[in-house]
Amino acid sequence: MTEDLFSRSVYRPLAARMRPRTLAEFIGQEHILGSGKPLREAIEHGQLHSMIFWGPPGVGKTTLARMIAGYADAHFESISAVLTGVRDIRAAVARAEEERDLRGRKTVLFVDEVHRFNKSQQDAFLPYVEDGTVILVGATTENPSFELNNALLSRCRVYVLRSLNDADVEAVLRHALADDERGMAADIRIDDETLAMLAKAADGDARRALNLLEIAGDLAEDGRIDEAALREVLVTDTRRFDKGGDFFYDQISALHKSVRGSSPDAALYWLARMLDGGCDPLYIARRVVRMASEDIGNADPRALQIALGAWDTLERLGSPEGELTLAQAVVYMAVAAKSNAVYTAFNQAMADVRQQPSYEVPLHIRNAPTKLMKELDYGKDYRYAHDEADAFAAGENYFPEPIKDTLYYQPADQGLEKQIGDKLSRFREMNSRSRRQRYDRDNEKGKGK
Repeated sequence: MTEDLFSRSVYRPLAARMRPRTLAEFIGQEHILGSGKPLREAIEHGQLHSMIFWGPPGVGKTTLARMIAGYADAHFESISAVLTGVRDIRAAVARAEEERDLRGRKTVLFVDEVHRFNKSQQDAFLPYVEDGTVILVGATTENPSFELNNALLSRCRVYVLRSLNDADVEAVLRHALADDERGMAADIRIDDETLAMLAKAADGDARRALNLLEIAGDLAEDGRIDEAALREVLVTDTRRFDKGGDFFYDQISALHKSVRGSSPDAALYWLARMLDGGCDPLYIARRVVRMASEDIGNADPRALQIALGAWDTLERLGSPEGELTLAQAVVYMAVAAKSNAVYTAFNQAMADVRQQPSYEVPLHIRNAPTKLMKELDYGKDYRYAHDEADAFAAGENYFPEPIKDTLYYQPADQGLEKQIGDKLSRFREMNSRSRRQRYDRDNEKGKGK
């Protein structure tokens, strides 16, 4: 009798078959699941509390949620924030109430990609989390402090899960190769070097590693996965790079901080990571221009021109040819003199403008294009700087009177800003001297009256 399609067992991917069933099988996350750690103790003793698992894909968030329900003999409900509406939430809550009222069981409500719930969806199950109808376990790759409302976040404990290291991923792969019941076919073979190469390619993601192993096994001739076979699988594979998500912002932050910290090597590494992950090079170019002003500023104004030149060249050449100009700009800025003096001064000026009254422009620096304006003393006693020694009108005030002594810009003591600082110090001393002399003259006039 021939087998037909419907008589065969339902296919399940290797990653699904190898999902850990117990804490003993779970690999990684020792910082929260090690012996004596609070979460491990809570799971082993069935002490349930609402929680959010925050971490990259493939590190065990869904598996842990299922384990929590299993160890506590609780009913397990799973919904995806991508596909679920308020009606689905209420249906899951209704089933949880039935489990509680008819069977006396608690319910673990697992919400995958919980960061995708809008405020109304989060508010819909908040009362049921609060009264214990459901134990919420949310999984997210995004920072929950940005994506979840405070009311929900305050009722959950956040656990941060980390990417697996290469040794952990290798352990996952070896387990799949050795498990005759759920793992790979017994005739699949792979040497240590190729296994290490596969583990590294998975980039800390156990699910991805198992998927790659399964594909490589299907393509392997005579059941042997060699380096050539693995490279065929990896040629269309891409690194983990979540455009617009936490990985994205973490890496651009790392690039920015490497430039700021004068580490050209680290800056090149993070630039390469972002380009390798598929980041739009023009986005990086825009951020590099920002770095030139924020962290280098007038200590080396050439950095801004180099950054703009790199952006322009990238637009003309495109990728990958134009990406070299980004590398050139990033390296230049990493080794350039640093100053955030303009950045700091600008922020202070903006803060003052927002907080202080809208002071009027002093009369002497107002323009007077009409006779009436001149009669109202617009521009009266204004001193034209170019007619003064050093093209500087010592003692002149350009601020509104109530804030005339304000100082924002404090140049750094390095690069071109050291020279700027020396010049400003001289001008400020000339201002002080001129104002003292004016004060003395005004006092003398007062005594003579």
